Amino acid sequence: MTLLRAFDLTLSFGSRTLFSDLELVIEAGERVGLVGVNGCGKSTLMKVLTGEVKPDTGTLQFQRGLRTSHLAQEPVFSPGATPSSELTVAQQPLRDALDEHERLSASLETNADERVLNRLSELVERIEHLGGWDTAHEARKLLDRLGVDPASWEQPIEQLSGGQRKRLAIARALLTHADLLMFDEPTNHLDAETVEWLEDELDSRDSALLLVTHDRSFLDGLVDRIIEVEPHVSDSQPGGLVSYPGNYEAYLEQKFVKLEEQKTGEHKRQQWIAQEVAWLRRGPKARRTKSKARIDRARKLLSEKGFQRPRVPELQLAAAPRLSQTVIEASHLSKSFGETKILDDVSVILQPGERLALLGKNGAGKTTLIRTLLGELPPDAGTIRQGPKTRVVHYDQLRTALDDEKTVFEAAWDDDWVTLGEKKMRLAEYLDDLLFPVPMQRMKVKGLSGGERNRLLLARLFLEGANVLVLDEPTNDLDLVTLNVLERLLLQFTGAVLLVTHDRYFLDKVATALLVFEGAGKVVRYEGNYELYKRLTAKKRPSA
Repeated sequence: MTLLRAFDLTLSFGSRTLFSDLELVIEAGERVGLVGVNGCGKSTLMKVLTGEVKPDTGTLQFQRGLRTSHLAQEPVFSPGATPSSELTVAQQPLRDALDEHERLSASLETNADERVLNRLSELVERIEHLGGWDTAHEARKLLDRLGVDPASWEQPIEQLSGGQRKRLAIARALLTHADLLMFDEPTNHLDAETVEWLEDELDSRDSALLLVTHDRSFLDGLVDRIIEVEPHVSDSQPGGLVSYPGNYEAYLEQKFVKLEEQKTGEHKRQQWIAQEVAWLRRGPKARRTKSKARIDRARKLLSEKGFQRPRVPELQLAAAPRLSQTVIEASHLSKSFGETKILDDVSVILQPGERLALLGKNGAGKTTLIRTLLGELPPDAGTIRQGPKTRVVHYDQLRTALDDEKTVFEAAWDDDWVTLGEKKMRLAEYLDDLLFPVPMQRMKVKGLSGGERNRLLLARLFLEGANVLVLDEPTNDLDLVTLNVLERLLLQFTGAVLLVTHDRYFLDKVATALLVFEGAGKVVRYEGNYELYKRLTAKKRPSA
């Protein structure tokens, strides 16, 4: 059964065409992952499908009575709303069904005809589908599982942290029991344990799912089809949607085969062009002996651009001094906020070449430990020592190093030239390699997408010449191509890395050891990546 059909969708912002003549179909129960480079229009396409953005041309068709729920990257709430009031609104269809059921049940004494009984039967089915009879219980259960403090349920939402607002928005979306859930970066601000719970929760539901996420494990575990948004380059390269059956792993395999086939085909085409060029250059006498059709065909080949692999952002690291044996050493750290103990006798040693990842629930103290190690917060007890050659650059998840009112060019660096190793190049050229062409370099930072802002900040920080990278949630909003580039960069980096991320796939590929926050200020070190940590902790659990 088709839930949604879109065709001939075209949308432009000024001189920039986002997509042209785009077509999309989503069937009931289907789980679709939407992937593509940052700025290609994934989030905007979702907003078109929800009616938040009107396309320039095209048609949208929905199944009659279709219920949709949209989780935006940055959730919006009503002014003055509280978690309780928002969840009450989310469950309004259920409450309406309950009210009608109560009203009709009360009327049975005087009006027990067949139509009333049939309607009551329909309402029972609808109520079960919308979550059951106890509306408050489901809301409380979701908020509790997502880690929203009961003390904040009546608190104005604008007073909550970004992570708490994201959790509330997820609960609100789930409570609608929509036929189609459209989730844009749902794992941002969630810890790994909550991400695993959300994956299981979505997997257990019958709703269709349209998902944008940079979390490849999440994508791999949930979707049964990947749709890649190919950006509009020109009228001759209009982009569009390309569908790949299967999960993320299957998408990669199919993509690889496709690129290899196109590369082979392009090599053959180039050989053909070379032969035709050689023939055309023999001169008018030879040319007169050949057919006009062949000449036309040769000229057409010469005018074609041929297959081009997608451009990849060229993230690079500036040269940095070699680390001494001591990088960062902390002994017996303690830190409390009021009565809450965040760190309790914690010791950390970061060694050269190590990529140490911090893992734990939101609010466990990961960012507090980082700020304490960097000297931004004083510990209540304990000592911290940095090596004489340690040079740190800190990527914070709030991206405070970027000024929204500056242009991309101004925000990227403080000079017109950049130095990468022994190579010196113009800043404009460096930005173009990072997929910020000259017209985009004149844009203000506030006009960039979340992923583009992230890529710009990483590019700026990597010019600092640091030998210790402290990265707090660097993967948020990055597209899959840029994530792969970042992974390769970190794997090749000869310095040391201190990392906070909920991205399990990223942790598996990058981390050499984990610092796990186990509660009550206790932090335990585990050697190896996330997968090894899960296997070790699974063995420790008592069998049922």
